[in-house]
Amino acid sequence: MRAVVRAARSADLESLYEMAKLTGGGFTNLPADRDALAERLAASEAAYARDEDALGDDVYLLMLEDLETKRIAGTAQIITRTGQKGSFHSYRRTTLTQHSAAFGRSFRAEMLVMTNDLEGCSEVGGLFLHPRYRAGGLGLLLARSRYLFIKHHRARFADKLIAELRGVIDEGGGSPFWDGVGGRFFQMSFREADDYNAVNGNQHLADLMPRHPIYLAMLPETARAVIGVPHGTGRAAMRMLEHEGFIDEGYVDIFEGGPTMTVMVDRLKTIREARETCVASIGEGGGVRSILAAGRLRDFRASFALLAETVAGLEIDGQAAEALALRPGHEVLHVAR
Repeated sequence: MRAVVRAARSADLESLYEMAKLTGGGFTNLPADRDALAERLAASEAAYARDEDALGDDVYLLMLEDLETKRIAGTAQIITRTGQKGSFHSYRRTTLTQHSAAFGRSFRAEMLVMTNDLEGCSEVGGLFLHPRYRAGGLGLLLARSRYLFIKHHRARFADKLIAELRGVIDEGGGSPFWDGVGGRFFQMSFREADDYNAVNGNQHLADLMPRHPIYLAMLPETARAVIGVPHGTGRAAMRMLEHEGFIDEGYVDIFEGGPTMTVMVDRLKTIREARETCVASIGEGGGVRSILAAGRLRDFRASFALLAETVAGLEIDGQAAEALALRPGHEVLHVAR
């Protein structure tokens, strides 16, 4: 299958909405709400149209398109700076050690402490593949295209990048973590809270969450067991993040307890290894299978390609050249798959 990652357009609304209905909840960057998605698309188009090449308060939506059927196969997002429309909260798992001379022993208590440590970071998220396209490395293409976009527009992003992974959600759409923590302070189920956050943002509920440390020993085992554990469908995504250089520093989502991974942008594997080269020729399809990206902002496109480096420059296969509208003389970013 030939596929390309490109900038989202307002015409993608219905395709985006149909995918959002398949997420199964806990996916606040992709709510199953047309109005909320239309607002996100409008914000993305404004970001692509912004001329100033500097850090702002932007969101960029990318779409994975099947070039053979013209269907939308997936989507992903990049947020340039968290916490600009309200504080960005996380819990961080930490340990308090106390020593008792009377008992002659030390006591260690694990806690969740609310923090704004990650406020102001850039964020990658909202990655979702339509079930029929979850093969052939398309998730890898979509995920790594985000990093090539960041490298190509480096001045628009912060120095630290985060990725929030959806936490454990049961078959009924409930969250054991929410039931053990947030649900005790709000008269609503996780599904109700999740629906509210998806449409209105999570700031309102986050502002009402308790600020005192939460001792894990006081939580039910069902809640403790899922802290920092990704949803079953997110384990492959977590492995891809770790391969890129993301690490787990103990941060978790305040609503469903999923892990938040972090990395310094310039340490990302894709960003470190990507090279900018001039296309010298269009070949027959030999060479190394790679990810190729070209174009700025709304003209950005990325696809798999077969590349061969020659004395004259880069030779790319004809299908990739067609998918990315490339000709000899064009500058491209490329990284080995």
